[in-house]
Amino acid sequence: MSGTQYRDVLYANYHTNQSGRASLTDAQSLFKREKKQFEREILSQLRPVSKDARIFDLGCGSGSLIAALKEAGYHQVSGMDLSEEQVKMAHGMGVSEVMLGDAMQYLRDTPEGFDVITGMDIIEHFTKDELVELLQLIQRKLNAGGMAVFRTPNMDAPIASAFALGDFTHENYLNASSAEQVMLSCGFQDVAVLPSTMRVQGIFKEIVRRITYDWMELILKLQLFATARSTRKVLFTPNLIIVGRKS
Repeated sequence: MSGTQYRDVLYANYHTNQSGRASLTDAQSLFKREKKQFEREILSQLRPVSKDARIFDLGCGSGSLIAALKEAGYHQVSGMDLSEEQVKMAHGMGVSEVMLGDAMQYLRDTPEGFDVITGMDIIEHFTKDELVELLQLIQRKLNAGGMAVFRTPNMDAPIASAFALGDFTHENYLNASSAEQVMLSCGFQDVAVLPSTMRVQGIFKEIVRRITYDWMELILKLQLFATARSTRKVLFTPNLIIVGRKS
């Protein structure tokens, strides 16, 4: 057997074979859609953060979050991704702050600290041991008062496998409780696990979606109640937004 590692094969053309394929749209449209989503659910978490903050986006893909941050006035923003294809896409979208490389190794090597470190749809790509090592590293690289913000699939979401198992490169799976557990265990404080933003295009479709979701959430909570379990800290959105701070 050869010594080929799956990450070498799957990350080489990650957009073509996964993110772009799964989105059913072209790269430009996907970039704009991602940027809009980040404006809704990530930038709101950074409102107390100074525009002069040093921000690093781990596994930044095509740079859509960086583009949203720059447009919001943050000017010390950079990111890194393993996929050469994704980095080329970022540069093509005008996001020159995206670098090619191993972000985890970069954090180990750089002597500078950061005020904010973000990771969108990335922490699920690490094994449990790797994730603990990564979170401890991020916690050390944050400046005093700094924060980390992650987005990851939610295993308590209905049909969670559609998101969690829809990517062969996913290695670990979290819900709100386990996300809080691992963040606290790795030294973060004031940990908050929040529901992701959900929205579809079209006013009528969005109204129908909201009504349907409200009923579905009620049914799910009744199921938990029927099994004598608490609904406290249980979220049902497809993704989780995880925020942790360093004192």
